[in-house]
Amino acid sequence: MLALRSRLTRALAPRTLAPQVCSSFATGPRQNDGTFYEFRTYFLKPSKMNEFLENFTKNVHLRTAHSELVGYWSVEFGGRMNKVFHIWKYDNFAHRTAVRKALAKDKEWQEKFLIPNLALIDKQESEITYLVPWCQLEKPPKEGVYELATFRMKPGGPALWGDAFKRAINAHVGLGYTKLVGVFHTEYGALNRVHVLWWNESADSRAAGRHQSHEDPRVVAAVRESVNYLETQENMLLIPASFSPLK
Repeated sequence: MLALRSRLTRALAPRTLAPQVCSSFATGPRQNDGTFYEFRTYFLKPSKMNEFLENFTKNVHLRTAHSELVGYWSVEFGGRMNKVFHIWKYDNFAHRTAVRKALAKDKEWQEKFLIPNLALIDKQESEITYLVPWCQLEKPPKEGVYELATFRMKPGGPALWGDAFKRAINAHVGLGYTKLVGVFHTEYGALNRVHVLWWNESADSRAAGRHQSHEDPRVVAAVRESVNYLETQENMLLIPASFSPLK
């Protein structure tokens, strides 16, 4: 009887709850602005590249009446050729949806550009990206060439690799041979991917600057730390179109 009473007492006694630990998974600044950037890449049939660009040049005003074009380039080096790459800015997802609906009703845009050019396009790709919180979109001081460097990072997001990656980017910026235009983190598309858009006066000035950076101990140390979180990387040399806001 005493044993039964003891067991009942233990069962009915108030339980001591384990302390609850609450913490944020984010270890740095987070994206709070709804503004995002759509990266669009068109792979064109080799014999149709010039025709496509001429058509867009004549009719770009019909498209930019609906949303802001950040930049438009043809790919000079890196990966598949006969390719154009462009960046569009949207306030939020509702804004993009409204633009797409408006374009579907824009007969002039469809008749002058969309329908004639469909036969020239082999493939299309789209990504949705955000600027990283520590970077603002910058405009270069004069015309030049652009490099889009793309890094596939280990899963975990900026909380894992963000600080080291930022130090590596700033180390290159500090040498002054190139200008940082923007750093973008992919939200839709291949995940754990970061795009860095650079401006250079020319492909030769970029090459000279890269040789300089390979000898700089600050850059070497920062990059050596960042590559611990890197899986793959690739780049493209981009030539701005005549109508591109970023030249």
